[in-house]
Amino acid sequence: MDSSITTPKVTVSLPNALRARAGNRSTVMASGRTVREIITALEHDFPGLRFNLCYETGELRPYVNIFLDRENIRYLDGLDTAVHDGAMIYILQSVAGG
Repeated sequence: MDSSITTPKVTVSLPNALRARAGNRSTVMASGRTVREIITALEHDFPGLRFNLCYETGELRPYVNIFLDRENIRYLDGLDTAVHDGAMIYILQSVAGG
């Protein structure tokens, strides 16, 4: 393995609804080359978190929006969107009501 290639480290901002799964933290650090890898890293550190973001098939749930810096990943490469070192990932869950 080439040690000159480093895995990007990003900051992930969690919505209130998911903070209990992450020790009540509003942000956490994770490493990965894509958003999918970041979610895998979050699942490793905070078991059960992936279920709130993705279906068992691995697809992003429709009420979850993930932004890489200011871009919604749905308009990029979805979960396969590449991340860069120092990026900010925002996880937002839709709120519905009547």
